[in-house]
Amino acid sequence: MTKNNFYKDKLILGDTLSELKTLPDNLVDVGITSPPYNKQEKNKGWLVKNVVYSDFRDKIPEEKYQENQKTVLNEIYRITKPGGSFFYNHKIRWENGDIYHPMDWLRGTKWVIRQEIIWDRMIAANIRGWRFWQLDERIYWLQKPKTQDNRKGKELKSKHALLGSIWRFPPERENPHPAPFPLTLPVRIICSVLDDSESGLVLDPYIGSGTTAVAAKLLGFDYVGIDSSKEYLHYAEKRINNCINEKEKLLQELEKHQVMRTFADRKKEGGFVGKHRNVIGLPATLFGV
Repeated sequence: MTKNNFYKDKLILGDTLSELKTLPDNLVDVGITSPPYNKQEKNKGWLVKNVVYSDFRDKIPEEKYQENQKTVLNEIYRITKPGGSFFYNHKIRWENGDIYHPMDWLRGTKWVIRQEIIWDRMIAANIRGWRFWQLDERIYWLQKPKTQDNRKGKELKSKHALLGSIWRFPPERENPHPAPFPLTLPVRIICSVLDDSESGLVLDPYIGSGTTAVAAKLLGFDYVGIDSSKEYLHYAEKRINNCINEKEKLLQELEKHQVMRTFADRKKEGGFVGKHRNVIGLPATLFGV
C-alpha cells in the first residue's frame, strides 16, 4: 500500500501538531484550513457569540499561539508536495489596543506567500464603534515551490482567476461547529488549483465539521483531516457519508467558474489583450483581460 492510499479518506483524532509530525514528506497536493484564532473565548459581539470549541481551549498567550502556528505551518510545508499549495483562513484581530495580523507569523514560515485574498463575510461580529465594522477575514494562498528558481508556480485558468481576490459569501450558519467556513470556500479552492488533475489528496489539519472533506469528495478527490474533538469528527463522518445532500451548493459554485473567451483566445483572434493602447480615447486599464 502506498503512503497516499494509507491516508486516503482518513479522519485522524488527535492534536494537530502531534499528528502532523507522524505524516510522511510530500504527501498532500493541497491543504485548506481555518485554525482556532486565539480569541480568548471571551471575545464576542452583538451579533456573534463567543467561540468555544469542544475539547480545545482557544485561550493561550499570543506569543505562544503564533509560535505554534508557525510550527504547524512548517510541518504542513514538509508534508506538501513540491508545487503544492496551502490555503490558510485567518483574520486580523484587535486586543486591548494591539493589532495582530496573520502576516506577523506567516512571514516566519517556509512558505512562499502567493496571495492574500479578502473574504467578505457580509456580517460583522461586533457593531460597536471602536473600529469600522469588521466584515472581512483573510485567506492566504501559500505555495511550496518546485524549485527555488521557480517560485511563481502554475498559472490558474481564466475561469478560476476571474473570480478575483475578494470573495463575497456568508459564513456557514446551520452547523454545530462554532466557527465553520461554508462549502463554497474549499470548493472554489480545490476546483481551481486541481483543475485537470485526475487525483489528489486534500488536507485539513483542523477539519472540524468536515467541510473540506465534503468538498474534496464531491469533486472526486481524496482527503485527510485532523481534529482533537470526537464530537466534531463524528459529525464530519456522517456529513461526508451524506455529502450528496450538499451537491446543490457545489453546483452553484461551479457555475461561477466560466469564461466566454480566454486570454489565449483573444490573442489568437487578434483581440484586445491588455497592450498599452487607447480604445476610442479611453485608457486601456478600463478594458479587462
